[in-house]
Amino acid sequence: MELWFTERQTPGLALSMKIARTIYHETSKYQDIAVLETIDNKRVLVLDGCVMTTDLDEFVYHEMITHVPLCTHPCPRKVLVVGGGDGGTMREVLKHESVENAVLAEIDEGVIEVSRRYLPHLSSSLQDPRCRIMVGDGAEHVRSHPGEYDVIICDSTDPVGPGAVLFSEEFYRASYASLTGEGVFCAQMESPFFYGELIRRAVCDLRRVFPVVRLYLAVVPSYPGALWSFVLASKKQDPVRDARVTNLKTRYYTPEIHKAAFVLPKFVEELIGPREPSSMPDGAALAQGGQGSAGP
Repeated sequence: MELWFTERQTPGLALSMKIARTIYHETSKYQDIAVLETIDNKRVLVLDGCVMTTDLDEFVYHEMITHVPLCTHPCPRKVLVVGGGDGGTMREVLKHESVENAVLAEIDEGVIEVSRRYLPHLSSSLQDPRCRIMVGDGAEHVRSHPGEYDVIICDSTDPVGPGAVLFSEEFYRASYASLTGEGVFCAQMESPFFYGELIRRAVCDLRRVFPVVRLYLAVVPSYPGALWSFVLASKKQDPVRDARVTNLKTRYYTPEIHKAAFVLPKFVEELIGPREPSSMPDGAALAQGGQGSAGP
């Protein structure tokens, strides 16, 4: 008998994978957690029925959510990853030699433990002495650490349940306050095909807070629509003009990909629109007289 896992990504769209076996399946305090193995020996992490990572393409997502913001900052030393309990984003963060301290703020300890046990290629970096794990509310951690981080990466689940607050203007303002003077914020933003209103609202909210806000894209076949979006917001640095791409061991990310990712299809440009001249951010940077880039 064939075994298939199907994720219903939208009311009219589903992704199915032929499964060889279920390696792990339990319910934590926060969510249902499963690790599956496909017939070609690829492992899949599933949270509440949604695919989070697959061996097939996890490197695309983790490299793009990490190296774009870290290569935008002139010298990132202290980095916060909110969510990302599987460890993939932290793995990429610690490829940067300038990083001295990296904090993982994950609300569900179950995800961390499952990844350590069944996804070692993702979680091995959690043993690095530069990495500190904080099990708890990532949004609260951001609020309680003003002016501390050079880069904040929000590696969240979908905008439902405990992850919904990470898509709010309140969280973006707290992130601004938690960043240092040249700080950079980055977050995953779902698919522009199916989450257009979420993306439009998030970009609008971020533009009220940060001088520089830029959306960028990557192709992640295991996610709804395959075309995945990320948003970068910074106090000073433009991710195309100011990027300093270093020699990193990657499989997807390159200096050329870094720049090309910000070239948006027309429908995405129209979705987010230009920053209005009067729509200037009201964060601390403007209080200091800073000027910002409108972004795409």
